[in-house]
Amino acid sequence: MWPLIKLIPKNTKFGFVRFSKAAAIVSVILCIASLVLVFTRGLNLGIDFKGGTLVEATWTQTIDQTQVVQALQPLGLKDVAVQDVGGTDPALAGKQVMIRFLAPDGADASATVDRVKETLRGTMPGVEYPRVEVVGPAVSGEFAVNSLIALFIAIGLVVIYVWIRFQLQMGFGSVVALAHDVILTLGFMSLTQLEFSLTTIAAILTIIGYSMNDTVVVFDRMRENMRKYKQMPLGGIIDLSTNETLSRTIITALTTLLALIGLTVVGGETMRVFTLVMIFGVVIGTYSSIYVAAPVLMVWPPKRGGEPPRKSNLVEGEEELA
Repeated sequence: MWPLIKLIPKNTKFGFVRFSKAAAIVSVILCIASLVLVFTRGLNLGIDFKGGTLVEATWTQTIDQTQVVQALQPLGLKDVAVQDVGGTDPALAGKQVMIRFLAPDGADASATVDRVKETLRGTMPGVEYPRVEVVGPAVSGEFAVNSLIALFIAIGLVVIYVWIRFQLQMGFGSVVALAHDVILTLGFMSLTQLEFSLTTIAAILTIIGYSMNDTVVVFDRMRENMRKYKQMPLGGIIDLSTNETLSRTIITALTTLLALIGLTVVGGETMRVFTLVMIFGVVIGTYSSIYVAAPVLMVWPPKRGGEPPRKSNLVEGEEELA
């Protein structure tokens, strides 16, 4: 057994519901601030969503980014951006850059890429191009529509799943929590200006799944406790269920964060955006499963029928994974 796990208490008695109103106010403020950021500052849309060309260049010497931009100016390119993607690798640091640009109006994308390559070879003899991507406006628009459809389908399936397995009220609570997580994640990306790409969509969908897993664990324990303690107030049921699953929630979050931090350090520039979004999402998802999904039931209480207590099919000390 990992000795640090013993530091996490098994039988906690925190009064989560007592702070639910304060948590709700904080969550609403953060969601409003995130939406304001998204609609005013906007997202740093990547090539997948706004179209354009990406050329990755690798050279044997340190690449002067300003010199690259100046060399490309005569080509009439739009929105030229040069970014070092060598990371902390001593062999690549400063020697690998990612160049993004839009071709001039009416120009052929393939021909423009060839001109860019030839221009850079004149500035940096022996430069290599391990990666080239060209995305047109029609394709980028299709990516944007499909990404939105994927998000709505994911959230819709979650509602149906929780409604069938538990109750409609719990399905509503899970949707509020997921909307909370997605909005705050978009606000985080707008604030940090991390690139919003198809990789980011994958991270958001993963966050939805992670948050849903935590929420279902708490809801399953609530269902058991509502049958076991029929006279206990709903607030007491929520506190009891959250405390009983708290150690599992903490351990799962910590182990996930350790893996993500490792990927952030050694995973390179492309992986770094995914892992940073995931780290933020894991923290927010853990918070929402405790202080958003369950407390919403205080506003719309679930039905508490007269069913006899059902023996749990879980092994003592273990929690169900959705």
